[in-house]
Amino acid sequence: MSVKGIPYPRTQSGRASLLPPLPWHYSGDLLTVEYRTDPLAIAALLPEGVSLANDDEDPGAVAFIWADWQSCGPDHAEILDPVRSQYKEAFVVVRCRFQGVLYSRCVFIWVDKDFALIRGLLQGYPKKLGSIHQTRPITHGQAGPRLQEGGAFGMTLAANDRRLAQATITLEGNSDTNGFVNAHPMVHHRWIPMIELDGRDALSDVVTMSGVNVDLGPAYAGNATLELFDSPSEELASLVPREIIGGYFRTVGTTFNGGRTLES
Repeated sequence: MSVKGIPYPRTQSGRASLLPPLPWHYSGDLLTVEYRTDPLAIAALLPEGVSLANDDEDPGAVAFIWADWQSCGPDHAEILDPVRSQYKEAFVVVRCRFQGVLYSRCVFIWVDKDFALIRGLLQGYPKKLGSIHQTRPITHGQAGPRLQEGGAFGMTLAANDRRLAQATITLEGNSDTNGFVNAHPMVHHRWIPMIELDGRDALSDVVTMSGVNVDLGPAYAGNATLELFDSPSEELASLVPREIIGGYFRTVGTTFNGGRTLES
């Protein structure tokens, strides 16, 4: 008998699978801190065949993004069962070149739900579990910032009981964009080792993907701060900021409907 599921458990009905069928829809608030670090620190995180962005493409630029997401499959069933739709993530994006093309690439990422973890691993995101928090904007009352000049946001990331990053953004006004580093199609590697664990890979693909049906809210920009902290099980602190470029807020909507294999 055939079984269904993305990726597992696979059953005849597919209902127990961690993930629904495609397409996957996302809506969320993104807080982004862009900064510059040592380009050699970025190069140390790129695998063979992937190179730094060119000198005139700001090769040391980094985007550290906190996101408060709601997501669902094509029947939107998760929206009425919000424990299956809501999650947070914090991720670090750089720019790089593969086969002569400029891409964005996620080099570190943490999420707080199992379905988000597995979904990202399928897409080549190096996801790990973490504790992610960010200030939410408000429209009534005083328990939060407004999306206007002076609105102040804070973001934190922790994993394995250790704080890895903290940041703030204070808005100064509207912006045409919410940054430039995470503005290209992604290029990722999907790696799964052989069960013998002898150094060979059962899966070793280079893939690319972009969102479709992108729906962007107004963007806001301002001043930002960012601190990274060391941990015995992380390498995030290797990307220590040399210069803060700026901070951004934007609500975004997008859909993932599959990617494309560049190399297998």
